[in-house]
Amino acid sequence: MIQDKIYDVAIIGGGIVGAATLYQMQVKFPNLKILLIEKEDQLAAHQTGNNSGVIHSGLYYKPGSQKAITCVRGRRALVKFSQEHMVDHEVCGKVVVATKKSELPFMEKIFANGLANDTEDIEKITGDQVREIEPFCNGIAGIRVGCTGIINYVQATDKMAKLALGLQPESIISLGDAFIEAREEGGISTIKTEKTTHKAKYLIYCGGLQSDRLAKKDGVNLDMQIVGFRGDYYELNDEGKHKIKHLVYPVPNPEFPFLGVHFTRMTNGEIECGPNAVFTFKREGYGKTDFDLKDTVDALGYLGTWKLFAKHWKFGLDEYKRAFSKKLFLQRLQVLIPTLTMEDIRPGRAGVRAMALGPDGEMIEDFKIEYTNNSIHVLNAPSPAATACLAIGEDITAMAEKRFNLN
Repeated sequence: MIQDKIYDVAIIGGGIVGAATLYQMQVKFPNLKILLIEKEDQLAAHQTGNNSGVIHSGLYYKPGSQKAITCVRGRRALVKFSQEHMVDHEVCGKVVVATKKSELPFMEKIFANGLANDTEDIEKITGDQVREIEPFCNGIAGIRVGCTGIINYVQATDKMAKLALGLQPESIISLGDAFIEAREEGGISTIKTEKTTHKAKYLIYCGGLQSDRLAKKDGVNLDMQIVGFRGDYYELNDEGKHKIKHLVYPVPNPEFPFLGVHFTRMTNGEIECGPNAVFTFKREGYGKTDFDLKDTVDALGYLGTWKLFAKHWKFGLDEYKRAFSKKLFLQRLQVLIPTLTMEDIRPGRAGVRAMALGPDGEMIEDFKIEYTNNSIHVLNAPSPAATACLAIGEDITAMAEKRFNLN
């Protein structure tokens, strides 16, 4: 079935970055007819709907980087949006806790980052002050981060999409519509999906876990590849919930590309503990034994994956052990909350993070966006992309306005 309508812009991918781009573009250009294509039957089905639900402050990111700039700007915009449109959220604050002296220099560094990034309402605190905020927490010092929050990102995604469609009745969201390819001819791209064929003048790819594959189909020369890492969570049982009041994070280990196991109070009242970080054999696989041959061959056939493994093999082995051992997972949690017991925790959900790796095995730290003649590709948008989504959407809209002469 071929659709006769020619859209001004087609957005591929219905995570929160795709939805925020749709929303920001429709707000600025209400006359544009925009199509959003999502392969799943609902929006926010992968990274957006399976992350930790945290509104990040901007503490961890290199000053001057796109992550730092858009996180702070996007956080403020997201909180305002959520207040105006009744999205479940709470600016509840968090503490970043140092449990040993060797962590203090890096704690000082991320505090300095926060100041440089204009992250408001942060202060260094003593171990006693940590326990005033979190009585069950073990720490010798910390950072109180008052502007960190929690949010229902699926609800936020749905609200952005609904508001965008309300601005332009001819814009649509096509769910359960897996993208296959797009071919441009005479200034119009014919977009083939598993269900139908669409037409659009310009394309914006927000493919998340599939971003590199979508870019390759569009002829983008890549110096990176997406490799999936699964994160498993535990939840606190009712007997253990009183041991966490806010959000509690460790000082991240600068040797590793993850923030470490932390405690997150969710908008539904649950408290999650995690995640770990293990290589996954399926990009969109949330079970410990999920496997996809193509995903595995792509990942293990990439030199950058093996260089990452070689550099962090000991860390990776420890993470795998914890993935299959509740006892070992608990031991990691007890570093921050020593009184936690096996009875306090139960297995929870899992998420998969799209890690963009260079051929040298180094993680690409900052957001990465590339262009072709009639396309924009969001190639790398890891955490804090959900927090920064409205700022990213605003930036993509500005890029599209300039490159595509939108009006």
